[in-house]
Amino acid sequence: MTSDTAQNLWHQTCAEQIVAPVLSGDMTADLVVIGGGYTGCSAALHAAQMGASVCLLEAEEVGYGGSGRNVGLANAGLWLPPADIRKHLGDGPGDRLVNLLADAPTLVFDLIARHGIACEAVQNGTLHCAHSVRGFKDLQVRRTQLKTAGAPVVLMDADETATRTGSAAFHGALFDPRAGTIQPLGYVRGLARAAMQAQAQVHQHSPAQHIGHDGDVWHVETSGGTVRARALIQATNAYHRDLAPTAPEYVPVHYFQFATDPLPDAMLASILPGGEGCWDTGLIMTSFRMDQSGRLVIGAMGGLEHFASDIHRAWIRRKLVALYPELDGVHLTQGWHGRIAMTSDHIPKILSIGPNAFAAHGFSGRGIGPGTVFGKGMAEALLTGNDISLPVPVVEAHRERMTGARQVYFEVGATLTHLIKARGGP
Repeated sequence: MTSDTAQNLWHQTCAEQIVAPVLSGDMTADLVVIGGGYTGCSAALHAAQMGASVCLLEAEEVGYGGSGRNVGLANAGLWLPPADIRKHLGDGPGDRLVNLLADAPTLVFDLIARHGIACEAVQNGTLHCAHSVRGFKDLQVRRTQLKTAGAPVVLMDADETATRTGSAAFHGALFDPRAGTIQPLGYVRGLARAAMQAQAQVHQHSPAQHIGHDGDVWHVETSGGTVRARALIQATNAYHRDLAPTAPEYVPVHYFQFATDPLPDAMLASILPGGEGCWDTGLIMTSFRMDQSGRLVIGAMGGLEHFASDIHRAWIRRKLVALYPELDGVHLTQGWHGRIAMTSDHIPKILSIGPNAFAAHGFSGRGIGPGTVFGKGMAEALLTGNDISLPVPVVEAHRERMTGARQVYFEVGATLTHLIKARGGP
């Protein structure tokens, strides 16, 4: 599934531009990376900085997939609170993942500063907003667990949340000062540019057509050439093509966004004046944030390329006014969507797909920080031969049941929720 880039705000406002030619001819590298998103570009950058020769192959353009359709919230951690992560992984591996991802925003913003990435970076925190009394109780539990893990989070009441968001729609919020917002396409292109400056070879419009291993090295064939490499990383996530040696198993979930035109200064003084990025506790989640030019970007679960997509479009306009009545009459202009790779336990996976080869997927909508961390960790592990840098234990396989049925379930659920709320309230 594709999304019209002409309607994608991030493509219109991206300040980072790269020139990466189609692969032509045969080459040899220490590491070949398939996929030009956060994970792949982070792996290429960190491997090149370690002195390795690197070739990254992207089927379309860098940031074509989820990285160029992201909300742009650079969060710490996963959707799951720490206790749930430990429950799934065990105490030792769970603590390791919790601690690594707690520092993910630091890694992201350090890379942005070190490489001068033009991506509208604002590290003023994020607000997880309680859409109901039950949602606020959930935030209380999360606050306790996160504080126990050492996170500097703050639970805010409804009044303080109204001041910080400019909306009276919430029962409270959990503030995380470690996090922030970025222009997501600018960030991934900036990673690719930094990797190229570190002598990595990046090739766009070069889809891998065949992957094989001859007992010594990997061979990745495209229509224009072949890459031979000792190590391989498959970083295709939710935009994987029909490509051996393995296809990641996940439930595809779609998420759409719309943006207003730049708002007048009088409105900007009260709507998210601190520049935090926000999302709510609803099962069918809503996100909202400002961009550098004063546009409000609002999104929710659902796709925009099916017969019922007008329901999502009608609901998002109503939701905008429910959050900010003063925006009644303000038009939502650009509209785009992307695909999320969701796993049943909401924990990303690293698969062993052969000798010196990893595949990562399943970020469940948290691609920026975790993707950057996982790419770095996989590159370091493959080049050093030491798995200590990996964020999660490697598995030989990951299976998801009834992925097609569950995809339909999520989309129908989002559509019905937005239909009902469009008729009866926000």
